[in-house]
Amino acid sequence: MSPQDALVQALALPAATLSVQWGDAQVAKVGGKIFAIVTTDGGLSFKASEIAYAALIESGRARPAPYLARASWVRFDDLADLDPDEVAHWLSQAHALVCAKLTRAQRQGLNLTQA
Repeated sequence: MSPQDALVQALALPAATLSVQWGDAQVAKVGGKIFAIVTTDGGLSFKASEIAYAALIESGRARPAPYLARASWVRFDDLADLDPDEVAHWLSQAHALVCAKLTRAQRQGLNLTQA
């Protein structure tokens, strides 16, 4: 899987938008809040549940995301060997975690009433 494939999957989620920040990092947001980052070096960082964070870090599959690890963010430096369906699931979960933190009015404004 390529970093661009991961970005396409992230942007396919409901109300997801793209922002370019911190140089050339491609940032996927929902409601103005970040849920995934594709960096210029081809890495992928995203918000994870506390359980997923622990499992991915302890297994060695991912590492704590710089500057964001305290908020349960993980980073994959190389996406080549990752299963696209698994990445899609992780991104969907990251999107859902961030949507859950939006206000009801924000979710309604984005047509995310089920999120």
